[in-house]
Amino acid sequence: MRNIVLIGFMGTGKSTVGKRLAQSLSWNFVDTDCEIGEVTSLSVSEIFRRHGETRFRSEESIVVTRLSQQEQLVIATGGGTVLNPLNLSALAKNGIVIALHASLEAILSRIGHKNDRPLLKGPREAIEKLWSERQNVYVQADYIVDTSQKNVDEVVKEILLLLERVMKDELSNAAKD
Repeated sequence: MRNIVLIGFMGTGKSTVGKRLAQSLSWNFVDTDCEIGEVTSLSVSEIFRRHGETRFRSEESIVVTRLSQQEQLVIATGGGTVLNPLNLSALAKNGIVIALHASLEAILSRIGHKNDRPLLKGPREAIEKLWSERQNVYVQADYIVDTSQKNVDEVVKEILLLLERVMKDELSNAAKD
């Protein structure tokens, strides 16, 4: 069984939804940022501060390569993970990629002033620019779920229904072959 990979901007709910989705499926949940932290013994913020974004992205690619070779994982990626086309390709090879989308307003209200995210430090215009720039990568997902006006349970339910349809389609196509 393939993995389920959640991509999207910071604050769209990837980790929260991913944990609940994994519980519903009785699969393991993995957050790439947490995995990087375990491997390096540093938080994402510390890696950015001490070594810069390039080092962080390098560690991220190593983690993505390892996780993409496993099965029955719900993987929550960092917001910038799939900016590297090789990461997106590796994750898509053995996974259904679902982008969680939220409006910028929803993201800012969720994140609030709890700003432990290195790339969200700065004026609103800079955050808006980053959000806007990344949208063209997120739309490459197999499916997109808008989380702007939904709670976690609603998003998980929508994804489970989506997965059910995907499985039916795959079985139907296999029967035709």
